[in-house]
Amino acid sequence: MAKTYVEVLSWASSFLEAAGKEGYAIEYLFLARKHWDKTQWLIHMREEISSADEQQIEADVAALMKNIPPQYLLGYEYFFDHRFKVTEATLIPRPETEELVDLCLKSNPNDFKKVVDIGTGTGAIAISLKAARPEWQVTAVDISESALAVAKENADTIGVEVRFKSSDVLSAIVEKQDIIISNPPYISQTEWHLMDESVRTYEPKTALFAENDGLAIYQKIAQESQALLQPEGMIFLEIGFQQGKAVKKLFQQAFPEKSVNVYPDMMGNDRMVVVR
Repeated sequence: MAKTYVEVLSWASSFLEAAGKEGYAIEYLFLARKHWDKTQWLIHMREEISSADEQQIEADVAALMKNIPPQYLLGYEYFFDHRFKVTEATLIPRPETEELVDLCLKSNPNDFKKVVDIGTGTGAIAISLKAARPEWQVTAVDISESALAVAKENADTIGVEVRFKSSDVLSAIVEKQDIIISNPPYISQTEWHLMDESVRTYEPKTALFAENDGLAIYQKIAQESQALLQPEGMIFLEIGFQQGKAVKKLFQQAFPEKSVNVYPDMMGNDRMVVVR
């Protein structure tokens, strides 16, 4: 008897759930591959599934069982309404980081600014800022050449002009900056077991983990930004939900004349530190 789309996807979702995986991932993947929105899904869900679509679902289930993130299977993720190419050389952009970009934009109106994004990965932060503030001069740095290659491609595709530099934190930056922004590696080795299996297996370790209980890169940013931040400049940082106090203390010591505040994300967890 012919199977419908909804029957095959329900089976796939239940199969994943029974194995302790995220069941919704297969629907997300399938709709993205078909370029169907929710309305189109409602229109087509009871139709007979094609053998090609059924084979694709089976292949995707097999990949999800190996904990490959759906974004790596698709090769992209959306961030701030732009579509970013992602590869295993880059971290997958997250909604919390959109909140960091939003906070930076809301805190800075349209006048000219020099901005540097540290550890740019896909280029999500730098490119989104430049797209929203075309007057800004945005530089994006990363220690990974393969990540920079992906970020450059994303800038070209989205159509914004960002300067890209290979740099360990701020080592390649010589001009003073109005804004320093970063979603650096901040997970400590002790938190390894808390990470999702797909993150541990596939996302780049250098973009995730840092020494000194996850604080090593913040220590470097605090130290190096002292000479590179304009007197009226601002720093925007994404942090781990348990790092608010420690990161605030670090930057308050580095910039005693500035205010340092911790902000929550939409889930209510400490997620951003702003120095102004």
